[in-house]
Amino acid sequence: MSATKFLITAPIEDAATEILATFAPVTISPSTAHETLLGLLDGTIGIVARGEAQMNRALIEAATDLKVVGRSGVGYDNVDVDALSERGIPLIIAPVGGFAVAEAALALLLALIKQLPAMDQAVRSGDWLRRYTAQIGDMDEHTLGIVGLGRIGSHLAKLLQPFEMTILGYDPYVDEGAMGELGAHKVDLDELLRRSDYVSLHMLLNDETRGMIGKAEIAQMKKGAVLLNLARGGIIDGLDLLADALDEGQLSFLGLDVFPTEPPDVSHRLFKDKRCIFSPHALGMSQLAMDRVCRSMANDMLAVLEGRKPRYCVNPEVLS
Repeated sequence: MSATKFLITAPIEDAATEILATFAPVTISPSTAHETLLGLLDGTIGIVARGEAQMNRALIEAATDLKVVGRSGVGYDNVDVDALSERGIPLIIAPVGGFAVAEAALALLLALIKQLPAMDQAVRSGDWLRRYTAQIGDMDEHTLGIVGLGRIGSHLAKLLQPFEMTILGYDPYVDEGAMGELGAHKVDLDELLRRSDYVSLHMLLNDETRGMIGKAEIAQMKKGAVLLNLARGGIIDGLDLLADALDEGQLSFLGLDVFPTEPPDVSHRLFKDKRCIFSPHALGMSQLAMDRVCRSMANDMLAVLEGRKPRYCVNPEVLS
C-alpha cells in the first residue's frame, strides 16, 4: 500500500489543501472520470468529492482505506450516503457559503427583469431607440416565491426585505412563524406558483424534489413568469420543458446556474434563447464563500480523523 493521502477529485482552493496537508499529502485527480479515480484510491484516507465526480457504491467499496468524505458545499446528490454509512464513513458537508448563492439569485433576478443583457447589447449595436420600446420589469409591487427556505432561501428572503414586494415561501420543514420572521408568507406549492411573478428554487435534490417542477407546475405559473434555479438541475423535469415554456410565453425569462446534466449539451435549443441567462454552476463560488466552505470542510475532515466531532456531518450516526 502507498502512503496515506487525501484525494481531491477536482481543483480546489488552497485553503483546503493547506489544512489537509497538515495531516497527510494531498493528490488532486487530473479527471473526475470513474476509472481515473479508481486508479488513485490506494492509500486514500479522505476524499473531497468535487465537481462532477460520482461517489457511487463501486468507488466507495474500492476505497478500502477510506475514513472520511467531504463535499465542498451543501449538496451531496453525487454521493451514495448509504454505501458510506454501511462502512461507518462520515460524509462532511459545508453549509457556510449559502449567502453567496442568495446574493447571486438576487443579482440574476434583477439582471433578467431589468433586461440588462439586452440593454447592454442595444447600446453596443447602436440601437439607442430601444429605450422607448423595452418592457423593463420591476421588483416593487410584485410577488416573489421562494421554494425551499433553508439557509439559502432564508438569506434571499432577508435580502428582499427592502423591496416593496410580497414574498411567498414554500417549505414543508419550515413553520409559519419562522417564515414570518423572514418577511415571507407560508403557502403551499400550488399557491406559490399561481401567485408569484418570480419564482426562485433553493432546495436539495433528493427523491422528494427530483422532477418537482414539471409540466403541470409550469402550467400553474403566471403567464410570463420568471424562473430561477440555483439549486440542482434535476429539480426541473428537463430542458425541453423550459424551452417550450419560453416559446409559449408561459415563462418570460429564465435564469439557470444548474442543469440536469453537467456540463449541459449546449446544442439544445434552449441555449440559443436570448431570454435566458446561464452560469456554469458557479454563482455560489465567490471568493469569500469558497474560503469559508473549504476551511469548514477541511477542518471537519481532520476532526473525524483525529477523533473529534465535526460540525457538519450528513450521517452523524456513524460517529458513535
